[in-house]
Amino acid sequence: MNKKGKDNYTPRLKIYYDQQLRKALMKQLGYHNLYQVPQLKKIVINVGMGEAVTDSKVLEIVKDDLARITGQSPVPTKAKRPISNFKIRKGMIIGMKLTLRGTRMYEFFDRFVNFAAPRIRDFRGFSRDSFDGRGCYNLGLTEQTIFPEIEYDKVKKVFGMDIAIVTSAKKDEDAIALLEGMGMPFTRKE
Repeated sequence: MNKKGKDNYTPRLKIYYDQQLRKALMKQLGYHNLYQVPQLKKIVINVGMGEAVTDSKVLEIVKDDLARITGQSPVPTKAKRPISNFKIRKGMIIGMKLTLRGTRMYEFFDRFVNFAAPRIRDFRGFSRDSFDGRGCYNLGLTEQTIFPEIEYDKVKKVFGMDIAIVTSAKKDEDAIALLEGMGMPFTRKE
């Protein structure tokens, strides 16, 4: 182990990016410097739970499942303002979120693309329209049971999540090239 307490393990997707994909993208996108090539910066996972207002046990279930899926403990998100129609008071915990960087980010992306995405019911690829114009991709999942870490028989609560994949790309076309090169299945161009 090194000084930070982490072992010196490099994910296979990071090795592939550094040794092959980065140089290929540099040629494909017409960059002159290796550091101009887009790369993954972080992956943010967010789960909103309106049911947590009435049942606080939901928070623990979601926290355990997210920790099992990502290998990192999520942080609770609190309501910024009261909403009387939904019985939400300011400061009440209404969700969970976590940000993955480095080794955990590459490991999660690899497992998500290669194992979880093919398990989505009627999956034909992710939409190309979900980019924000600055190289970030957002998608939503309806249930956590697609991840192989979750045992279907032991699921107490099914919940969805929002996943934001943040890249260093300045344009959506560069981000699409990066994510496709890393194995992200997009729908075909029409």
